[in-house]
Amino acid sequence: MLCRMRWFLGVAVLAHCNAMFSATASAQSAPATAQAARATAQAAPATAQEVPGTAEIQKITLNLANAFNGAKVDDLAAMFLADGELVDEQGTVYKGQDAIKDLLKNFFAKFPGTQMEIVVDSIRLVGPVAIQEGTRVTSSKDGSNASVRFVSVLSKTDKGWKIASLSDFADESAPEVSPGELLQPLGWLIGDWINEGADARVKISYKWSEDNNFIVGDIVVNRNDQSVMKSSQRIGWDPRLGKPRSWTFDSDGGFAEATWTDTEAGWVLQSTAVMPDGLTGSANVTITIGENGRYVMSGTNRLVGNSQEPDYEITVVKKPPAVGK
Repeated sequence: MLCRMRWFLGVAVLAHCNAMFSATASAQSAPATAQAARATAQAAPATAQEVPGTAEIQKITLNLANAFNGAKVDDLAAMFLADGELVDEQGTVYKGQDAIKDLLKNFFAKFPGTQMEIVVDSIRLVGPVAIQEGTRVTSSKDGSNASVRFVSVLSKTDKGWKIASLSDFADESAPEVSPGELLQPLGWLIGDWINEGADARVKISYKWSEDNNFIVGDIVVNRNDQSVMKSSQRIGWDPRLGKPRSWTFDSDGGFAEATWTDTEAGWVLQSTAVMPDGLTGSANVTITIGENGRYVMSGTNRLVGNSQEPDYEITVVKKPPAVGK
C-alpha cells in the first residue's frame, strides 16, 4: 500500500511505508550571428555596472569580441552551451556548438578580416540567468559597416557563464525573452532518468513542451513490475518570483508545487503538497548535479501534517539512449 509518507519535491512525490519496503523516490528534477564583427567590446553602461555580478558578463562580452576579431571559431563556439543556439536576423536557428562553428567558419572564409564592436545597453540578472541587450557594429575590409540589435541569454554553469541563446534583430525593437529561454539552466533535465531502490524502480522522462515554454515530465514508479504510482509534472517560469516553478499531479489525486532557486550548493526546491485525503506536507530539496549523467537529491525539513519525517539522499542516473538512436 502507499502510505502518507511522501517526499514533497513538487516534481514527483512518492514514498512507501517503511514497514513494507524501502522508500525510493524520483526527483523533481528536473546565439554572434555570422554578421557580427569589429574592435573590442565597449564597457556596459553605468547602470549595468552597478548591478552586482554583471562584471563576469561584461568580461564574456569582451572575450566574445576579441575571439571574433581573431577569427577564433573554436573559442567562439565554446562560449555557447552544448545545445545553445544562434538566431540570425532572418530567424534562422543554428542549434548546437557544431552548427554555430560551421556557420562562423563559412562567414570568416567569405569575409576575412571582419571586425566587431559590441555596445551593451543593459544587463539583467534573473536568478541563474543573465539577459543582455545591445548593438553589434561590424566593419569589413572594404570599409562597409553594419549594425544589428541583439539579445543574449546566458546561463550560469559549473564552468561559468555560457550563452544559451543569442538572437539578432534588424529593427530597433527586440522582442521579450521567452519563458523557455529563461528555463535554459534546467535544460540538463531533458532526457530519461532512473532511480532504483531496494524494492522500487522510478523512471523519469523530461522533454520540452510543444511551445518550448515549459519542461514536461512523466514519472512512473514500479514495484515488482507493477505500476504503483504515475505523476505528471510541468516546470515553468514564474515572472513574479524571477525563478522556475513546478507543478506535479499524482495518479491518486495528490498534487504538489515547488519553487526552484539556483544556489552554489545546487538547485534548492521549496515544496508543498496536498494528499488525496487533504493532509498537507512540505520539504526542502537540494539537487546537486554530478558527473557522468548523475545528480544527487537530498530532502530536509520534511513535514507531513504535524509529523517530521527523516532526511533522505538518493542518486538519480541518466538512462543512455537506445541502440540505434
